[in-house]
Amino acid sequence: MYDMKNEEAVALLIGIDSDGNIGNSMEELAELAKTAGINVADALTQKRERPSPATYLGKGKVDELEDLVHEHSPNILIFNDELTPAQFRNLSDRFDCNIIDRTLLILDIFAMRANSAEGKLQVELAQLRYRMSRLSGMGKMLSRLGGGIGTRGPGETKLETDRRHIRSRLLNLENELKEIRKNRDTMRKRREKQGVFQAALVGYTNAGKSSIMNLLTTDQGNEGVYVADKLFATLDTTVRRLALPGGTEILLSDTVGFIERLPHHLVKAFRATLEELAYADILIVVVDAASPQREQHLQVVISTLNELNFNEKKFILALNKMDKDVQLPLPTSTMAELTVEMSALTGVGRDSILAAIEQISNSSKSRLCVLIPYADSKIVSYIHENCEIIEESHEELGTYFELIVDEESKNRLEGYKVVAV
Repeated sequence: MYDMKNEEAVALLIGIDSDGNIGNSMEELAELAKTAGINVADALTQKRERPSPATYLGKGKVDELEDLVHEHSPNILIFNDELTPAQFRNLSDRFDCNIIDRTLLILDIFAMRANSAEGKLQVELAQLRYRMSRLSGMGKMLSRLGGGIGTRGPGETKLETDRRHIRSRLLNLENELKEIRKNRDTMRKRREKQGVFQAALVGYTNAGKSSIMNLLTTDQGNEGVYVADKLFATLDTTVRRLALPGGTEILLSDTVGFIERLPHHLVKAFRATLEELAYADILIVVVDAASPQREQHLQVVISTLNELNFNEKKFILALNKMDKDVQLPLPTSTMAELTVEMSALTGVGRDSILAAIEQISNSSKSRLCVLIPYADSKIVSYIHENCEIIEESHEELGTYFELIVDEESKNRLEGYKVVAV
């Protein structure tokens, strides 16, 4: 019996090259393994159109894999695609190792990174949904393991294989997350009522979103968010107030990073978190400009946003890590409203990204002159709380305001509109 809690994790990586571009994908799999605390001993790939339905690899390559297992004595085999129950079962019968696929590895990393109550619930929900669909194939593997890679997280103490038990736990988790979602919706509605402009950082994992969040907000009295040079360093959404150069205060949120083939179990479980993007007025798409895969990473982010139905969102393209050795020409996107070159590490480009956010923010506002009767004191309070006041004066029939307003405030004050005096 393997007890991964007390044994060094050593793995072989296995992948199928169906498009001639397996190198980058396998490098990323190695980074994922490293993030999970796994030492990679070697890798094996096979060029074929699609994985074998029975054993992922073809028969000859399975024999070659067996030779590598004898040579390196790994306790984990990590496959670069999502395995079917039959593949899990057949591979577990053939190899006395922990069989892990890309999805299970990412779920494991999320379990390591989840700190908030919501994050832990979301990860456990994704883990159980994944395992529920594969109980028939993973039964032997799960009974063999004592814990560790692929089994850690909120559900690691005892993962029941009884379907009824798991369904019951899934229902409880979904109900708990519904309550959290209600609370999050209440907070969002409060922010919307206040008319606060909202921007959200989004991008490929380890592109530097959290570093940009700290660069923009920590000098304004905000607590810094956790930053590390690793994949999925942070999971929990963080929201900070940010004062723009012109004095307007907005909200800036940092969300979970994307990755190629982000498991749909995670997307579904993290729906409430990802909805921060839906309520944002502008997205800041962060790209690691120094990465050799920057174009591919940008396309993954845009494709994921499309899948989440956020394809009509305005966004600023933030090319980060320009302090490194960056190859020209730089990536571009015709969908971006503006493009900013910056370095969260050195601070170069900070003024540029703030100016870009302010430009988009101001473009969503308009100038409005209103006369509020003295009897409508609630409207005067609303203006002071939600509008940018250019001029205020007390006239015979009421209080005159010249304002900069967003669309919501403009609609609310339309009945008081007057020609400038």
